[in-house]
This record gives sequence, structure tokens and C-alpha cells, in this order.
Amino acid sequence: MRAINDTVRVAILAMMISLFAACGGGGGGSNNGSGAATPQGGVNLQVVSFGDSLSDVGTYAPIASAVGGGRFTTNPGQVWTQDVAQYYGGSLSAAFTIDITHKLSAQNGLGYAEGGATVATPANQNDFLTDVIGNVEMPVNQQVSSYLTTHGSFNSSQLILVWAGANDVLRAGSLPAAAPTVQTAASALAQIVGQIVQNGATHVVVVNVPNVGLSPKGIASPDGGANLTQLSQLFNADLNTALQADGLQGKIIQIDSYTWVDQIIANFQANGFTVANTGQACDPTKTPDDTSLLCSPATYVTANADQTYMFADDLHPTTHLHTLFAQYVEQQIAQSGLGH
Repeated sequence: MRAINDTVRVAILAMMISLFAACGGGGGGSNNGSGAATPQGGVNLQVVSFGDSLSDVGTYAPIASAVGGGRFTTNPGQVWTQDVAQYYGGSLSAAFTIDITHKLSAQNGLGYAEGGATVATPANQNDFLTDVIGNVEMPVNQQVSSYLTTHGSFNSSQLILVWAGANDVLRAGSLPAAAPTVQTAASALAQIVGQIVQNGATHVVVVNVPNVGLSPKGIASPDGGANLTQLSQLFNADLNTALQADGLQGKIIQIDSYTWVDQIIANFQANGFTVANTGQACDPTKTPDDTSLLCSPATYVTANADQTYMFADDLHPTTHLHTLFAQYVEQQIAQSGLGH
């Protein structure tokens, strides 16, 4: 765990006091969309999102925005869930945001995904940026329960996005001992997807775990990411098995992020990148705690790093990679027949 330095922590605290005094807190938003055209058929859908930092639209923005951050990417860029929401005619804001006392407070948004979240592990068992935000992140099972408590059910006018499991992979340890942890998480995620379908959702997108071993964090590890790659594969295989066993595969749209990311890395220059998975856009010497949550243009390694690098920090996508992934998801949804 990299501890954030006292100067930055004090600066965040001081700025947040003034921000909350002036406007009563706030979330984070950006208008940097994917620029995609309206979907065929003029479909308009309300997006609801569950997951972790890969989909978090601003849970921690009230604190992180004090240093120009807000989301786990090259801020102020958007994450893929926001791009997809715009594509379907809406927007996506955080369901909960952190306040100055390091507690979550409910907002009006439908972006339930929170950085640091696992599929089902309680937050107090995680160690995620504790110096900055504390142990407050909701696991995905709690995110869904919170939504249902507030809204009662899902409906056919919604598009439900589910992407989780990467944190379970990252925290599982080494094989073979790590296998049961990952398998349990994958099975739990399938059960959560079933709960979403049973409660009225008709358009559910389920994204598998990307190849965590090919992230900068993975390739910098002693085994070059081999363990993380194997755990990612294990999670995805067990998720597929569980979804099939529960009779859910015909009721959802599955997105293979594992294969997609591998292909983008293999053809990174053709996709507009100059740096693939060997570097990060947010300068570790300038970005507080070396996390994309606190990354801003002032901490980019180059002025256009948000477009030329694949990774913001050692795990999270840049704005450009999020944009490409959103477009891929939109294409896969269209191929399923939605919008035609």
C-alpha cells in the first residue's frame, strides 16, 4: 500500500472543507463522451451500473476532485459506463458519494459501481486507499441490494451493466491456494446476475474479467503476470459455467473483455496508442498515491497521454481505452438485436 503524503492529504482536507461549505458537497461529471452516434432504431435506455473502479463514475469525486481527480482514469475523462449511457440517450452519475467524514451518502444517480469493490467481500476486509477514502466501498451484492431497496425492481427500459471480479482476482493470492476464492467470487457474481434478471431486468450486460496479468501491474510482478492471468482465466471459466448452470446465458449479453483487451494490446498502434501495457499515462512521481483516482492533466506524462497510453496507472484504462471499450460494448449490444 502506497501511503499518500501528508501535504496532499492536508491539501485535500482543507479544500474539501471549503468546497462543502460553499456548495454542500458534490459529485464529479464530465462531458467527454464517446461521440458515438444514436443507436439504430432510436433506442433510449436508462443505464444502471454495478461493479468496481473500472465502472465507477465518481463515488470518491467529492474528495478526489480537490486535486483534479474523480474517476479511475485519466481525469477529467469519462469511464465506459458514462459513454454507454450517453449513447443510449442519457447520463450516469454516482448512486453514492463519499463525504468529508469518509462516509457514503446516497445520491440520485444509478452508477452503483465503486472503486475497490469485490463481488461479495465486505469492505472492512479490503485495504483500498485507506488514507484517502477509508474502507467504505460496497461489494456488488450490496450494490444490487441497495438498488432494489430504493427502486424495488428493474424494468425493460433499462440497460444494466455488470462488471466485477478484478479485485477478487487481485486479492486472491497465488495459485493453487487462490483458486477457491476466485471460484467462489465467480459463482457469487452469477447468482447476483440471476437476482437482477429475476427482479425484472430484460437488458443485462455482463462483462468478464480482463487479463489482469497483462496490466502494467501484472507485467511488473515477479512472474510477469502469469498468476494473475491464470486467475483471470479461472474466474471467467467459472463465471461462464455458473451462468450456464443457472440458465442465464440466453437472458444476458456477455462481453468478453479478456479477449478484447488482449487484441487491443497486440494491435495498440492501429488503435491510436503509442504506448501499450508497458507504461502509465499518470506520472507516478506527480500523481498522489500513484493512483488514477487522483490523476489530472497536471500529472500526465505528456499533454495527450490520455489518448496515447492504454493505462492511466498500473491497472486502470485511460480515457481513450474507455472510449474504445464503450464502442465495442455498444456494437455487441447491437449484434444481440437490441436497437434493430
